[in-house]
Amino acid sequence: MPSTFKLIVFIILIMTPHCIKAQEGNNLDESLGRNQIDIPPLQVVMDSVLKHNALVRFRSQDIELKKEALKSDKIDWTKNFGFQATSVYGTFNNFSTNVDATQDVSAFATTSKQFNYQLGAYLKIPIFDIINRKKLIKFATIQVDEAKTMLAHEQSLVRQDVIEKYQDLLLKQRLLKIKAENLGNGKVNMQMVEKEFRNGLVPVAEYVRLSDMTMRIQTDYEMAMSNFLAAKQVLEDMAGFEFGVIRLQ
Repeated sequence: MPSTFKLIVFIILIMTPHCIKAQEGNNLDESLGRNQIDIPPLQVVMDSVLKHNALVRFRSQDIELKKEALKSDKIDWTKNFGFQATSVYGTFNNFSTNVDATQDVSAFATTSKQFNYQLGAYLKIPIFDIINRKKLIKFATIQVDEAKTMLAHEQSLVRQDVIEKYQDLLLKQRLLKIKAENLGNGKVNMQMVEKEFRNGLVPVAEYVRLSDMTMRIQTDYEMAMSNFLAAKQVLEDMAGFEFGVIRLQ
């Protein structure tokens, strides 16, 4: 039993430095050691989200649609006024009379092919349209105001959501930084413990305890990284653009 336990400890001793070094090289150094996510100002993100939000765009389009309906109602009266022209080509019977100085009356009847045309203006005054026109315009105006209110409400909801997600992202960034620093300290401490363990200065039980603690720190860091990336990608998707990366010296 003791030999088996020592074998397990030896395997942990061999594998742990390589695991920590690989994880740190892929995550800590590249994500936080040499790079840092450049989170834009809140107002920049909010303006972009409002621009790309589908429901906000729908509300804006609804306002334009109702404005056009209001314009149509305001000029609807013109349908009762207009011009009319007709032209006909065909055979027509013409009848004319002639009275001369002797008071003789002569009549002539002729048949000919010709164009006949008429041109005139008309004005209709439907009583119902006169009474109902003000109501139609008022109703259309209320619809425009209602659409503007819905747009303002939708924009308010989007702004509140962006503020919450933006502050949550900043919190997760701060937590990730803390976890990264904790992981770096744990790695350095583990390297010292490994040296002392090889020199026989640290008992096996203490080495195993510290190794387990380091792995928990590594797990906490990976969870913090995952939460941060998820929050970042959600906000990027809402804003319609990816956040930049600052290259640290």
